[in-house]
Parts: sequence; structure tokens; C-alpha cells
Amino acid sequence: MEADIADYFALLKPRVMSLVIFTGLVGMMIAPGSIHPLTAFTALLCIAVGAGASGALNMWWDADIDAVMERTVNRPIPKGVVSAQSAAAFGATLSAASVFVMAALVGYLPAALLAFTIIFYVVVYTMWLKRATSQNIVIGGLAGALPPAIGWASVTGSLAVEPLVLVAIIFMWTPPHFWALALVRNDDYTRAGVPMLPVVAGPDATRTQILLYSLVLVPLGAAPLALGFGGLVYAVASLGLGAGFLVLAVNVWRHRAGDIANKSAMRLFGFSIFYLFALFASLLIERMAGLAAFAPWI
Repeated sequence: MEADIADYFALLKPRVMSLVIFTGLVGMMIAPGSIHPLTAFTALLCIAVGAGASGALNMWWDADIDAVMERTVNRPIPKGVVSAQSAAAFGATLSAASVFVMAALVGYLPAALLAFTIIFYVVVYTMWLKRATSQNIVIGGLAGALPPAIGWASVTGSLAVEPLVLVAIIFMWTPPHFWALALVRNDDYTRAGVPMLPVVAGPDATRTQILLYSLVLVPLGAAPLALGFGGLVYAVASLGLGAGFLVLAVNVWRHRAGDIANKSAMRLFGFSIFYLFALFASLLIERMAGLAAFAPWI
């Protein structure tokens, strides 16, 4: 089979890329100061290309795993439409280009953060942690959490508490989000020999971990209010979404067998995507509408 543009686009993991772009945009929009629209577009493009390149390199390295997992068997490399070597070259070229363009046209700090993100995801997570420890997604989640900091640094040339709080929210969101899916795809990971938490510790222990991480995530999601860069819209969003997240996490913890257990896990997985998008969207809406944030409480 001959590859086409759609096959190479699939290597970029566009659904993951879209969330990365959005969180990077929010980090950029809440940053103090201004940025030229063309520079902002360039920064977001580099974030997108860097994230996509990481996805391509992930698929290159994990081609053997993807070939035996139902969820990933139709990716371009297992299907035989793109060779592993072509995917590696594609990903490496895009990685270098995204970092170089970011450094040349946006700034050295966002370029360094982008380079770190790519290296951490490909080398630390994909090549090492994923096959070595059940905490793979916990530690590896740092890579997917950094786009708000890259967006902020693209405007200011520095870092601050605000983007690091957004990074922390995504970092704490990643385990319950991914483990909810892993509960349903446990057989896939067992067959592939990937030590995901449900495979190593069992589904019940995973459900407990999901609940514990959710209990930390929800108050952390309200931190922008205390720090003064979230307003009334964000308050309503964080409290409402957080309550929904906790209810679904409790349901995952309670329902431990049969179709209802899988349905509970998939509901949390689906809602978790909406949770993160809506939480960050509320910050974006406030900034675009010129709504005032709360004064710091402490």
C-alpha cells in the first residue's frame, strides 16, 4: 500500500495535537504583555509541529506494540502504509524544524522548553518509562503538560507561577484521564506487555489511584482563583466541572465488574477531555472578553 498525505497526518496524532495547541494558546493569551499576531501564529505552529513530530517518533518506536493492540493496529505503520524508517525520518525532521524555527522567530526559552518536551516524550517516556514502570504515564505526563508554559514564554520570554499552575493541572489530570481508558483496554496492554497500572497493580488498585488523583486535581483546578488570574467564569467552570469529575471518579471506584464498570470508566475518560478543554476555555473567554479576575485571596 502506498502512503498518502492523510497517512502522514495520522502519524502526528491530530487529536492529541489539538489539545496541545489549545492549552498552548491559553498560556499565551493569559500572559502579560503583547505579541505580534504573526509571532503568535508561528509559536503555535511550532508547538503543533513539535507535538506531532513527537507522535510520529512515538509510533516509530512503538510499532511492535501498536501491531498487537486493537486500539492502535490501524495506525499507519502497523497497516504497512508507512515504514518505520520513514516515520522516524519524518518525526526527526519535524522535531528539528519546530525547535529551530521557534528559536529563530519566537525566542530561545520557548524553543528550549519545546525541545525539552519533545526529548522528554520521545526518549524518557516512549523509549524508557512506557515499558519499564507502571508509573509511566504519571512521569511521562510532564511532556503533555508543558504547552501552557511554552505559550507564556513565547510572549514574555520568561516563566512565572501562572503557567506553572496550568502545567500542574494538566500533569495531575493525565493519570486519571489515561488510566480510565487503560481500565477498558487492559487486555490490549497485557497482550502487548506494557506495564500499565491496571496490568501491574490490578483494576481495583487503579480505580483507587484514579480517585486519589481526582481528589487532588479538583482543588488544584481552583488554584487560578486564589492566585488572581481566574475570574467568575473560571470559578463557575472549575467548581462545576470539578464536581462532575469527582462524581464520575467515584463511580469508577464503585463499579468494579461487568459492563457498568467499563461504561463508568469510558464516561470518565470522555468527560476528562471535556473537563480540561472547558476549564482552559473559561480562562480564554475571560481574557478575550476583558473580564476582571479575582484579587488574590492571600
